[in-house]
Amino acid sequence: MHPAYSVIFFTTASGAGYGLLFWLGVLAAVGMLPATRGLGIAGLGVALALVTTGLLSSTFHLGRPERAWRAFSQWRTSWLSREGVAAVATYAPAALLAYGWIVQERTDGVYALAGLVMAALALATVYCTGMIYQSLPTIRAWSLPIVTRIYLVLALASGAVLLVALLALVAGSVGKPVLWIAVLGLMAAWVMKTTYWLEIDQERAGLTAGEATGLGRLGTVRQLEQPHTQANFVMREMGYRVARKHAQKLRSISVLLAFFLPSVAIVLMLASGPLVALVLACIAPLVMGAGLILERWLFFAEAVHVSMLFYGRAAV
Repeated sequence: MHPAYSVIFFTTASGAGYGLLFWLGVLAAVGMLPATRGLGIAGLGVALALVTTGLLSSTFHLGRPERAWRAFSQWRTSWLSREGVAAVATYAPAALLAYGWIVQERTDGVYALAGLVMAALALATVYCTGMIYQSLPTIRAWSLPIVTRIYLVLALASGAVLLVALLALVAGSVGKPVLWIAVLGLMAAWVMKTTYWLEIDQERAGLTAGEATGLGRLGTVRQLEQPHTQANFVMREMGYRVARKHAQKLRSISVLLAFFLPSVAIVLMLASGPLVALVLACIAPLVMGAGLILERWLFFAEAVHVSMLFYGRAAV
């Protein structure tokens, strides 16, 4: 698939934003975060800014962005519509928690409940995002059960890394439980992403033209001639190619940036002074962000639509 930069930015930015909303809601509800005005403004402000800019950027991928509102009407059958409904619904408990945290400097009682509801809706939104891709049987690299789980784990891991940076900047210190949450999230994301790559590599050339048409039992199915004299829209969008050797190199770089270096930085914070810990906390989300953008680019670039069999591809 042709990597659309607007969708890449949307899924990485909003994923991190919803992950941050989840941790803010849950940890504030159980009293693990200080109910200070500064942290409320910074935490909820950054999370909602990432979510909002990500959602807005997704409309640039549409041919008619002004009609994006119509997606909300198909929530009974469309994961895209469900994602939109869940995304908008998340703002309501987030606003209530923001009022309690910023205005009253409280995260208990009704505000704790609002935080938990916000966390649940944030996860639901990311789940719907993952299901948009997992529900497409025409793209074998996406129609795997692990795809949605990866979206969820990456959102939680990136949100935890952002929370570490915000606590270091605003609160001046980061508790060990939050640091370990971030490290464990990064390790879980690395394991799941590596498992995903192994799965798509093992199934790289599974579906042939004979299987797609149901005529394979009669012999080898091949084209007599190309359906077009030059590349068309479907071929450009659905049949993007990335060389195998380049894909392997990019995978290694994304693992280094998205998982390994942020984990090292956060572990080093456990034995560092305040100034060094602050620097490490600020570096971690920046490096991870670059790695996640590369990981998401690969997610699209390595996927091939089954329609490419019609245009001469031997297998997908």
